[in-house]
Amino acid sequence: MDFKEKIRIIENFPKEGISFKDITTLIGDGDSLRKTIDHIANHLKDKKIDVIVGPEARGFIFGVPVAYALGVGFVPVRKKGKLPFDTISDEYDLEYGSDILEIHSDSIKPGQRVAIIDDLLATGGTICSVANLVENIGGKVEAIDFVIELTELKGRDKLQGYDVMSLVQYDI
Repeated sequence: MDFKEKIRIIENFPKEGISFKDITTLIGDGDSLRKTIDHIANHLKDKKIDVIVGPEARGFIFGVPVAYALGVGFVPVRKKGKLPFDTISDEYDLEYGSDILEIHSDSIKPGQRVAIIDDLLATGGTICSVANLVENIGGKVEAIDFVIELTELKGRDKLQGYDVMSLVQYDI
């Protein structure tokens, strides 16, 4: 399947010069959504994954059904202050400032094999933060899977040493 055919491109959104990759057309089509989930799950099926981790919010969209397909649990990573139990946090840099992500401190057992799933790899800052959180509570990141990768932003370079897969690549 050509996943690019199902992703709508919106020029100059959210601001001038940005070419936004809109996944709502992909997830709005049942067959395309199923094939997306199946493709990611197939990539992970032989990696003996114990748990899927996904950052809010679009990591939830793809991470939960992949976890279901593999018969494993799902762990959400959220912005600071959104999780109700004891958390650990990781601060990471954005283009203009910083942000903080959190994970429940007991959500991953030491040694568990983890796959991180998100919709988009851009600069890699968010996913590096997620990987740090997983590793800081004892998880082992076995794979990081994306639906879309913006190759010109070189986010993959920050993920050296990880098994990284993306379904679709754009030069931007």
